Amino acid sequence: MKFKETKLKGAYIISLEPLKDERGFFARSFCQEEFERNGLNLRIVQCDISYNKMRATLRGMHYQASPYEEAKLVSCVRGTIYDVIIDLRPNSPTHSQWFAEELSSENNKMIYIPNGLAHGFQTLEDDTVVYYQMSEFYHPECARGVRWDDPAFGIKWPVKPKIISDKDKNLPDYKF
Repeated sequence: MKFKETKLKGAYIISLEPLKDERGFFARSFCQEEFERNGLNLRIVQCDISYNKMRATLRGMHYQASPYEEAKLVSCVRGTIYDVIIDLRPNSPTHSQWFAEELSSENNKMIYIPNGLAHGFQTLEDDTVVYYQMSEFYHPECARGVRWDDPAFGIKWPVKPKIISDKDKNLPDYKF
C-alpha cells in the first residue's frame, strides 16, 4: 500500500499495489502494522456496505460526535464515486476546508478519514458499492451531519444530484 497525505491533515489516500497475473490480481487492503508505520491507528470494529442503485446519488455529509468520534477507511468496490471530506476540527489548520478524490473499483484507491471530519460521496455510475471500515461502533445519538451544499464550504460536486435522502437534504448548515 502507498500512503499519500491529502491537504487535510491526517487524511490519506491509500493506493493498493496489486500483484497481477493471468488470474487477475491480489492486493492487501489493510495491515495494522503498515497503518501504524504511517501514524494511523485504525482499530476496525465495524464494517458497512452502501449499495447505490443510480448514478448521481449523493450521501452525506456525515460524522459521529464525541464521545464516539470515528475514523473511517472507505473504498469503492464496484463503480465510481466522488468522495468528499470536510475538516470540522476547530483547532485544525485546515478547519472548514474540503478535499475530494475519485474512488473506483478500477483505480484501487481508498481514503482514510480521521476523527473530526465529515464524509460524503456522489455516485458517478449506476450500481455502485461503497465499503466502509470504522474505528467506532455506530451510536445513533451521536450521528451528525452538515448540508452537502452548505455555502460555507462551497463543495464542487461533479454532477447535479438526482437522489438525496430527506435526512441529508435537511441537515443543518455548519456553525463556526
